[in-house]
Amino acid sequence: MTVNVGFIGAGNIAQYHSKSLKASGADAAWSGVYDTDADRTARFAAASGAVACESADEVIERSDAVYVCTWTSEHEPNVLKVAEAGRAVFCEKPLGTDLTSATRIVEAVETAGVINQVGLVLRNSPVFHLLRHLIHLEEAGPAMSVIFRDDQFLPVQGRYGSTWRSDVDKAGAGVLIEHSIHDIDLLEWMYGSIAAVSAEASYVHGIEGIEDVISVNMSFESGVVGTMVSVWHEMLDRVSNRHVEVFNERLWARLRGEWSGDVTWTIHDAVHGSRNSSLQGQELMDFAASVSPGSGENPDANFIAAIAGPRAAYPSLRTALRAHEIVDACYLSAATGGRIEVGSDYGRTHG
Repeated sequence: MTVNVGFIGAGNIAQYHSKSLKASGADAAWSGVYDTDADRTARFAAASGAVACESADEVIERSDAVYVCTWTSEHEPNVLKVAEAGRAVFCEKPLGTDLTSATRIVEAVETAGVINQVGLVLRNSPVFHLLRHLIHLEEAGPAMSVIFRDDQFLPVQGRYGSTWRSDVDKAGAGVLIEHSIHDIDLLEWMYGSIAAVSAEASYVHGIEGIEDVISVNMSFESGVVGTMVSVWHEMLDRVSNRHVEVFNERLWARLRGEWSGDVTWTIHDAVHGSRNSSLQGQELMDFAASVSPGSGENPDANFIAAIAGPRAAYPSLRTALRAHEIVDACYLSAATGGRIEVGSDYGRTHG
């Protein structure tokens, strides 16, 4: 079954998904593309073979599945259109500019019963799969702490070719929601539910409503404690960098990278002492795939496979909603200076 795939939005992230899908060899045809920038529509169409469309509605009409890759404030109206038309939808993260918008989006796709997937692609990352495997090893002992640092140049320049992330009405906020919602999602994926957060934000660039530094202290229901710091700076050679250190009772591990990179770790054994290991490159990719199902899988190919059935699309928009709850709690904490509980009922009381 060939799936006709359309794109609403033709910027950097749409190009990424289009190239990823082509590289995967998935049984898909490029049906249409629309961007508010006509030149960008034309360039994407020429590169992909998609039809340059005059509207989002035309893309939806031509397609079995639609990627929504617009600026964040346009996710909601476009996802709702796709869902109403009964098409499968892949929505980039974040879902919406705030928790309320994200909740409406999730409710719309679930009411319509359409296949849906969100762009939290690092859940397939080999380096993060390996790190997750290590912290759950019985010989590593109980997990204790995680220190997560993320930095990237301010994405209104360089390869991004757009300035909308400096507009709070289009983006919602800054580095936390637009970039490190990935990190929040990964932290819960690795350690389970976050119980409470306290956060501080800074606005070094002076862009109204767009924080460029966020620091979050968090406690997990398991008893693990962690910190996350995310920064948007002006060093264009630092495109996007993640550095994670974890401690279990008998494990220290460090990750550098995002999809690829390196993982180094030490496990202490009372009989044999400390054992040191390090993996990178193809050796890391192969080992991660052998110990952790899903490692290295192409998220775009998986989306197309879910449409053909019978596998489920993963991660779903519902999965992303939990990350939005925690992001919302972090912003509330930064605004009030308080510690915010993030229980299972957070969305009902704050959304």
